Amino acid sequence: MSAWFQRLYAPAFFFGFILTALYAVEGFGLRPHWALPPLLALSLAVSFASERALPYRREWNRGPGERGRDAIHFVVNEGLNLAGLALLPLAAAWRPWPALWPQSWPLALQLAAAIVLADLGLTLAHYASHRWPLLWRFHAVHHSVTRMYGFNGLMKHPLHQAIEAAAGVGPLIALGLPLEATCVLAFAIAIQLQLQHSNVDMRIGPLRHVFAWAPVHRLHHLRYGRAGDVNFALFFSVWDRLLGTAAQAPGYRVGSQDLGIGSHPDYPRDYAGQLLEPFRTRPAQAEPALPPALRAALAQD
Repeated sequence: MSAWFQRLYAPAFFFGFILTALYAVEGFGLRPHWALPPLLALSLAVSFASERALPYRREWNRGPGERGRDAIHFVVNEGLNLAGLALLPLAAAWRPWPALWPQSWPLALQLAAAIVLADLGLTLAHYASHRWPLLWRFHAVHHSVTRMYGFNGLMKHPLHQAIEAAAGVGPLIALGLPLEATCVLAFAIAIQLQLQHSNVDMRIGPLRHVFAWAPVHRLHHLRYGRAGDVNFALFFSVWDRLLGTAAQAPGYRVGSQDLGIGSHPDYPRDYAGQLLEPFRTRPAQAEPALPPALRAALAQD
């Protein structure tokens, strides 16, 4: 039974929740702001329960004081998302050109196109955040985690979230992406972030070459300097193959000792400290060396 759960969890979670969101908005005609928040809450409950039923790392289910901090990140960031969605009608009214987006397409087809295009923008913004020191200051908040579970996929500095939204969703809004499609896109991003950082011991097999789910993304959170500059994509692994940043580590199980920011191991763990840290200047420490077992696993890729 657990073997089936491991294989089916990621695709069932991804397609199950996103298709349900589509059906609620288009099939039932429910307003997104009424239908999607309860569905997102349900997805978090399923994520938490699944991580306890079959964890990748049992110790990652425990983080004293972190869940409250991550809850604040979630409330603030999702609140900002809702505020942005509420302003979309104004953005559409101020757009000085006619809508170029294919608004007559079925919502499912619009969402598929929006996910692909948004993923490209988000991936490039993510890549730039590891290359430009100013962007890294804000992105580092997300990389300070020393355990991975679905909820901390939503843990970001609000200014960096705004940068990512501008890069990934901004161009689509400028093209005329309708409100309903934008809302379901935001929901799909939240679902993918949970899967990407999940502590479920999932087995995704060949799907690792398509979707950037947790077995792929854990390597991105390595604390060993440039070793973590891999697997930037949010949804689809193809972008990393095109960027030359795709990586696998067959047989290696990432642990807490591998995560965090190697040059800044004392990164603040409280919400206020993480909010202010990008505006402070601290000397960097020497980055830890890549463990031999991990080096050997990466060499097999």
